[in-house]
Amino acid sequence: MNTQDYIDLEAKYGAKNYKPLNVVLERGQGIWVWDVEGRRYLDFLSAYSAVNQGHAHPKILKALTDQAAKLPLTSRAFRNDQYPLMAKELCELTGYEKMLPMNSGAEAVETALKAARKWGYKVKGVPEGQAEIIVCDGNFAGRTISIISFSPEAQYKDGFGPFTPGFKMIPFGDADALAATITPNTVAFIVEPIQGEGGVIVPPEGYLKRVREICTANNVLLITDEVQSGLGRTGKLFAQHYDGVRADIVTIGKALSGGFYPVSAMLADKVVMDVFNPGDHGSTFGGNPLAASVARAALKVLVEENLIENAAVQGEYLMGRLRRIESPHIKEVRGRGLLIGVELHESAGGARRFCEALKEEGLLCKETHDNVIRFAPPLTITKDDIDWAFERIEKVLMAD
Repeated sequence: MNTQDYIDLEAKYGAKNYKPLNVVLERGQGIWVWDVEGRRYLDFLSAYSAVNQGHAHPKILKALTDQAAKLPLTSRAFRNDQYPLMAKELCELTGYEKMLPMNSGAEAVETALKAARKWGYKVKGVPEGQAEIIVCDGNFAGRTISIISFSPEAQYKDGFGPFTPGFKMIPFGDADALAATITPNTVAFIVEPIQGEGGVIVPPEGYLKRVREICTANNVLLITDEVQSGLGRTGKLFAQHYDGVRADIVTIGKALSGGFYPVSAMLADKVVMDVFNPGDHGSTFGGNPLAASVARAALKVLVEENLIENAAVQGEYLMGRLRRIESPHIKEVRGRGLLIGVELHESAGGARRFCEALKEEGLLCKETHDNVIRFAPPLTITKDDIDWAFERIEKVLMAD
């Protein structure tokens, strides 16, 4: 079968809920992937940051296959020998007292919302059913009913109402707006330290620090959604660390498994996490031994191979080169570490055509919000690899 055969099968039998580039991948290794025709591409998206450790990392692969041969799943009806170790290692790495394992990033965010509401009722004393959570315009946290209820994107809501109440939206990057919106019933403020799907939007310097101060002063939980920006992507363990901030709740996923398996988690201290009692929340697959074993290996690779530090160094180098491109199409280059957005002028005709052109040059990336090209290669990338990629990026962006 060739590329078109696979595309035709997907069109015939699959739901039309994505519009991928027309490349059909069959294998990957490190920063490279190959399609069914044998063509090689540099992956500059990393599965939206899920493959921070590179494709098919041998240490994570070994953890997966070894555990799969022994015991993939128990459910939480019984205990297993991997989840406690994952919990310990993750908490020690991140500095939080507790974690709650789930599968997808959206599930981690849903968990955080439930924790914040119950904390509000049981600890803060908000009247039952009156809890408010403040969110930011431009946010993206997934596509469950509750999450799209606070999405600013009309398409995500079209045809899916009625929506979950209890959310208030403010501008991203505006700490004064947060202070003005908080009421006695506000239980939490959830924010992405960098808005990835929103167009790789970096807030003003010191924004999160001020947000932390406001939340503390008003007894409001600060939730940072680090599903895409966390675990090294921005050159620090968490993007919130650029402002020296420690959120009350952190949601993580994607790179927690190095792309091998869906693994996510909510991190918090006891005062928040202990609002959960047996039966309040859970997941058949959350914390299963296969997931836990994979996550343990993925975290070790991040630390032992200095991938967080490499993201900082290579990201600065790549961003510097991108900012020197004298293309009439480029409006702004922004980001942190290896989470970079190249925003184009409206006159450029949209980012999609540039992503398609880059695919033809052997580099895979994806547009977001129509006019932004997002670059997010695996954190294993080297300077020579970036030079190879840059030649192609500059060529495409300099073309008419």
